[in-house]
Amino acid sequence: MSATRGSVKPFVNFNAKHDAEVLRKAMKGIGTDEDVILMLLAARSNAQRQEIKAAYKKAFGKDLVKDLRSELGGKLEDLIVALMFPSTIYDAHELHKAIKGVGTEDEVLIEILASRTCDEMKDIAKAYKKEYGSKLEKDIMGDTSGHYQRLLVILAQGNKEEGVDESKVEKDAKELFAAGEEKFGTDEDKFINILGNRSAEHLRKVFDAYKKIAGCDIEESIKDECTGNLEALLLAVVKCGKSVPGYFAESVRESMRRAGTDDETLIRIMVSRSERDMLDVRAIYKKKYGESLYNTIQEDSEGDYQKALLYLCGGND
Repeated sequence: MSATRGSVKPFVNFNAKHDAEVLRKAMKGIGTDEDVILMLLAARSNAQRQEIKAAYKKAFGKDLVKDLRSELGGKLEDLIVALMFPSTIYDAHELHKAIKGVGTEDEVLIEILASRTCDEMKDIAKAYKKEYGSKLEKDIMGDTSGHYQRLLVILAQGNKEEGVDESKVEKDAKELFAAGEEKFGTDEDKFINILGNRSAEHLRKVFDAYKKIAGCDIEESIKDECTGNLEALLLAVVKCGKSVPGYFAESVRESMRRAGTDDETLIRIMVSRSERDMLDVRAIYKKKYGESLYNTIQEDSEGDYQKALLYLCGGND
């Protein structure tokens, strides 16, 4: 995915020292100028935010993120602090929190491991080790079990095959069909090995072939054959195989359309897709739901938090 499909782009006349001073001033007086903070940080690329952090430390001898935390509160604080992480470390942080918190937040594991590219996944695993001193794979294994665990571990490797192997397309589709629809009980291993190891391009062809053989989409078969976390993970892998922005359009919709907004998911998606493919997420969202993501966010949030989300969304379609 080319980075040019993001809604947040590097700020053109960027000056880290100047931005650091503006932020300091916004926080120093009586009362904090939230507007200035969110407008500035949401309009800088992640790499630029890292430079601002360094410039702030150099000029004032203080940690910018700590200062932001002490000045902001609630959901706006969560969002702004998320923006300040380098993106790989942010993913590692979210995974660590999901595994090490009370109970496992499986939806976070599923979302990140199903949607990141192989290169991103390898970088995340490195960052995880560096930040937390333990291996991502080991922590996943300590917290999950069964087929679900196996597929997570395969995805965490970031070792998917590349390209399309035409000789395997038909064979994979037939094996998936035989493993699921045709058999009483499901041969989960087949699903895990094929969905976990093939490239997205290859899987798209397999899914087309599957539909011809089975007479239904592979998602329908997964829903019939599996339950719980394994079902959720397999579905996420299939959706990301078809279209990563499509998967996120659906996830962001769900985060706002439940009773009460799931702000953690909303923040994670808006932050992590803002420089990757937000423009595609928006286009698919509009096509699929008949309203713009911008309008949905407007209806669903308020105040400075809403403003910051809308900046990341980047425009109304």
